[in-house]
Amino acid sequence: MSGSRPPGVSTPGPGGAVDGGFGGASRSGWRGRDRESEILTRLLRAAHSGRGGVLLVEGESGIGKTRLLEEAVETAAAMGFMLARGAADELGRVVPLAPLMSAFGETTQTLLGSQEPADGMDVRLRLVEALQARLEERAARGPLLATLDDLHWADPMTLLALRSLIPELASYPLVWVLSRTTGRGDSGAERLYEALEPGGATRIVLGALEDRAVAEIITDELGAAPSPELLRLAAGASGKPFLLVELLCGLRDEHAVQTVDGRARPVSSRLPRRIQQIVHGRLYGLSPRTRHLLQVAAILGRSFEADDVADMLGEPPARLLPALEEAEAAGVLTAGPGLLSFRHDLVWLAVTETMAPSVRQALHRQAGRMLLDRGGSVVVAAAHLRDSARTGDAAALAGLDQAAREVLPASPETAADLAVRALDLTAHGDGRRSDRALIAVRALTTAGALNEAVRLARANLSTATPPGHTARLRYELAYALLQAGRIADAVAEAEKTLGQGDLPDELRGLIDQVLFMGPLGSQAHRRARSRAEGVLAAPRRHSESSLVAAHLILADIAWGEGRAADGLEHSREAARIVSGDPIRLTHPHLLHACTLMDMRRLPEATTALRVATEQITALGTTAYAAVPTLLRARLRLIEGRLEDAAAEARAGLATADELGAHLYDRFGTTVLAIVALRRGDLESAADFAGRSRSHHLPGVDPMSAWWWANWGPALVAEAQGGPEQAFDLLHPVYTDPGERYRLLMAEADAAAWLTRIALAVGDGTGARTATEAAERLARDNPGFPTLAASAAQAHGLLHHDAAALARAAADHVGPWSRASAAEDLGVLHAHGDADREAAIHHLDQALEAYQGTGALRDAARVRARLRRLGVRRRHWGQAQRPSSGWASLTDTERKVAALAGQGLTNPQIAAQMFISRETVKFHLSQVFRKLNIASRVELARLISRPDPPTLER
Repeated sequence: MSGSRPPGVSTPGPGGAVDGGFGGASRSGWRGRDRESEILTRLLRAAHSGRGGVLLVEGESGIGKTRLLEEAVETAAAMGFMLARGAADELGRVVPLAPLMSAFGETTQTLLGSQEPADGMDVRLRLVEALQARLEERAARGPLLATLDDLHWADPMTLLALRSLIPELASYPLVWVLSRTTGRGDSGAERLYEALEPGGATRIVLGALEDRAVAEIITDELGAAPSPELLRLAAGASGKPFLLVELLCGLRDEHAVQTVDGRARPVSSRLPRRIQQIVHGRLYGLSPRTRHLLQVAAILGRSFEADDVADMLGEPPARLLPALEEAEAAGVLTAGPGLLSFRHDLVWLAVTETMAPSVRQALHRQAGRMLLDRGGSVVVAAAHLRDSARTGDAAALAGLDQAAREVLPASPETAADLAVRALDLTAHGDGRRSDRALIAVRALTTAGALNEAVRLARANLSTATPPGHTARLRYELAYALLQAGRIADAVAEAEKTLGQGDLPDELRGLIDQVLFMGPLGSQAHRRARSRAEGVLAAPRRHSESSLVAAHLILADIAWGEGRAADGLEHSREAARIVSGDPIRLTHPHLLHACTLMDMRRLPEATTALRVATEQITALGTTAYAAVPTLLRARLRLIEGRLEDAAAEARAGLATADELGAHLYDRFGTTVLAIVALRRGDLESAADFAGRSRSHHLPGVDPMSAWWWANWGPALVAEAQGGPEQAFDLLHPVYTDPGERYRLLMAEADAAAWLTRIALAVGDGTGARTATEAAERLARDNPGFPTLAASAAQAHGLLHHDAAALARAAADHVGPWSRASAAEDLGVLHAHGDADREAAIHHLDQALEAYQGTGALRDAARVRARLRRLGVRRRHWGQAQRPSSGWASLTDTERKVAALAGQGLTNPQIAAQMFISRETVKFHLSQVFRKLNIASRVELARLISRPDPPTLER
């Protein structure tokens, strides 16, 4: 972080003018940037009124980006903004969240508390959530400007956090101004910019100054308008303000310019033509001692502490004062609170370029060892050692090892980089090689680089010693394979591990979890069943990890065999075991929630999802971070809350996208396919169904994985291609009892739908098979009303039994399911005009229920049936909510609006309503759109009016 740009949040005194700004026209210190000035002033004024904004700045080095950020800070301060300023730097790339932490005055300890993360814990989610909560608290107090410079050097966690924080905080009076230098290989910063632009961020590219601005700057600096000769000379600066000012200062300092007839003219035309020489000229004009000091300081980064330079030189700080003063006087260094900084990137780069690469490398080694010896930050030391350490350098490698372990919880990408580098520098006979391979593979897996993790693990298995290290490394390989969805390979590696002899209980438990996740019906899965039963027969001899895995696999098998009580008991017991100690691989509460949803025990499912969310956050398993939200989408779908279901699904997919954890995207796309289908948007439904079928589920599947994989696409296939296409797609369900039971256990509407489809294609055998299976499940599981309702609806369809359909219409848990049974009952009464009045009555019931859930396509079908009976019902669309205004808000939107209007933050609203933060953000954006506002401030004003709207129903 630059000493000239002090980090941390500051609060200026009151009295800032609302109309503050850059002052419009080009002026001294800010020439040729009128457009940028207007954009930034507009954002600040909007934030002063309650609306946030984002400005993305980019351009070449020396083009004026940092100056733009400084102008923004000065203007915002005059307007009464709170201020937060941070910057990334090259050496800081190994420090997770360094620019954000410095900008907002936070540390890992202040955000997470003093407790150190446990081994294997991933705290990325917790850090971002805690940082968001702090920012919300501050932004709720008034407008806040956050500037982050040099993001081309930002660490991966900073970029990930910004991708999440900026959209999450969009409803607050918070202005972000981000800058990056182009051409520095900053693909991460470019991806961040591309991700933020669709959300309304403004991107500006600072280009070369126009001739008029160049002339104005010359006049400002020299006190006279430039002559044509001087303008030609100034063209060598290529329109870059920094280089232009350097040139003018050099001319003035060397008395190489004079004023004649009111115009500034160069004394000689033999001045250097390459403007970079001006920067180097400043350096060569310094004394040898000062140049030496600057070269050493440059190794420490653009900003540095005087004590560090003194230690590098082996001298007391007092002896450096003359050289430091000379560098400041020459405009090479600037002094800030606690730090000294090179005045500009180009100056810093110019100093580093005066040293040969081998010299720079040697100085980085010295700096790294100095920091290690004094007991300073191992992570900062690692930044020096990463590219300078030599093969076999024990001290340097130990430092890289420790740094990788320290940053792994907060930034697995950085940890992987450090660990792989340490491994590369380790000789094959080195006893620490196995340890380094372990941490490198684990870091790569946590970072989502699964293929690289697998390759590295395989490459090091043959050399891993002692045997215990081989077993641990093979487990890490199996875990990476499992996360990549390569289940058979994962099971094979786990079985090899067991063959290596005695294993620690903890490791054996983790291996058991892999072994118990083989595909249903395979030989591996049958062996898993026998092994699981053996584990539970002697529970005292096995670890909790093994017990959990055994319960989960037996629950899965029970579900496939249609034994609901046994399946629920096993999933409940697995969840109970880990209630106080989450386990790395499995999250039993997620699977338990799935079983409860399948059986339509929705309050219990809600509780299980809440606990799963807490445990995933506590353990920090990023791969699972989106899963509770995606499962909650299905819960809302069952409840008939289509809009909420879609919001949760979109929020879960957004979280998965932010974290790069796409293994469970199918959960969200399936819900979105069904929601779109029920609303009548067949094009979107087909798109989501296609995406759902293309997603690959990993081996750790909930019991209702069949539902996610096939149910939505089958429904869409029937809507698009008719019953024949759906029948072909679901052929395995009609012929394979295991597949059939899995679908019937997971989906309450499946039995009737399978029966209806088979009857439509003239396959009476298929219809009887589906109905009899549903009836068998209901008979064998008497304590589960949802299975009885499903069987009753299928039976009523197959046997034209009105009483059975009536029971189903009354007993189904979900409103859409009740509507479906009522529609079937109405159709039965309408057939052959058997009972027209009863038909109309039950079809009206179905119509009302469909409309109540927003199932427009289904409602349209029922209206068509009623028209054939001579009855016309008003189209629900004529009575639906208006498109804007308070009356347009859904019940959920009203609740969110009321809580936001009371000043609650997104996390507080999410906790109170038990929805995700992302879902709160989605609903709040809908509220703003419908009310034609853009901030919480405006929402609070509307609610506080003398005639406030009624937000609660």
